Amino acid sequence: MSQFKTVILALFVLGPWMAFANPGVVFVHGTGNPKADNDEYWYDDFVAKVTQIEVTKGGYISSIAPLCNFDNYMWKQDAVGCVTSAMMAFIESENITRLYVITHSNGGNVLRWILSNPTYDSRYPKIIRRIKNVTAIAPSSLGTKLADDAIDGNFFKKAIGWAVGNRNNATRMQRRGSMQYLNREWLYGTSGRPKLPVPFRVIVGTNVSATSTWYCGDSWTDIALEGAQYFIEESCSDGVLSCSSQKAAGELWFEDTERADWNYHLSHDQSRRGCFGLDKILRDDVRKVLL
Repeated sequence: MSQFKTVILALFVLGPWMAFANPGVVFVHGTGNPKADNDEYWYDDFVAKVTQIEVTKGGYISSIAPLCNFDNYMWKQDAVGCVTSAMMAFIESENITRLYVITHSNGGNVLRWILSNPTYDSRYPKIIRRIKNVTAIAPSSLGTKLADDAIDGNFFKKAIGWAVGNRNNATRMQRRGSMQYLNREWLYGTSGRPKLPVPFRVIVGTNVSATSTWYCGDSWTDIALEGAQYFIEESCSDGVLSCSSQKAAGELWFEDTERADWNYHLSHDQSRRGCFGLDKILRDDVRKVLL
């Protein structure tokens, strides 16, 4: 067959698929139940800034940011089941063929559950086939000392449980011993476990600098996170999660100061906002991966 005929045949076969192939972005929040308190989790129009990518004349890339009950164990229906239903509805309604997923904190565990257990739900393989990249911002892959303290600590230590949630099932799940078990038995991507079936790239927050970066985010929150660092017992942390926990699954993309404007740190609160150019970094990567 001549090269010309091969090209014509390829266009005939792939043309209809290419015409209706759509990219999409999914944002998966962390611990909490945003629907309950009407908090959209992603601050300062973060979703809109990341997805300002024109794919047709006057039309921008499609996205969703499901609000689910992440106060619960990740495998429960109102947690991962809620995310799965939202993603399937998005895929079917928008004919999404290529997905870029952005997670924050415990949202990384929820995505790893889907990626690690394809037979758990018949919808998981349909989602996995479409995912081209997961960017996990400050994932709690090994849990956090704060969760241990919030559930098992003394009264003073329990008072800092706000940083990871109240004494709920999601906090229990993110205790270090619980995450060690889950990583060993149920989740892929950590040392000694099978690789995840799609790229799972991690952005790590390495410190909290409330005095110098107060103007992006909630300054009182960052002041509190600076205090919470004392209980984490690791010098490198974003105020909630140690760097070793954040880096444990998938592959490191970058630490905050390597790419953020002015080499600033991203606290656990700031990394779900468009602070210090994070929105632009993600937008450029979405464009590169999906278009």
